[in-house]
Amino acid sequence: MSLELTIALLVVSVALAIVAFVMQRRPRDGFDPPLVPWTAIQVVAVVVALLMAAHLVSLATGQPLKGRRMF
Repeated sequence: MSLELTIALLVVSVALAIVAFVMQRRPRDGFDPPLVPWTAIQVVAVVVALLMAAHLVSLATGQPLKGRRMF
């Protein structure tokens, strides 16, 4: 994945997480659940943002990310 696409996905996912945070903090009328599951959208956006940040680190260092148990 290219650097430009990684940065674009990072920016979009952070923006989506902020929008979801703002939308779920709005006061609601009654106890009906919202039509859009803002919490799930926020969780997915934060996970994508963390993955893109990790990918940026691997692009900057030139080393692929490895697990603790990988040799």
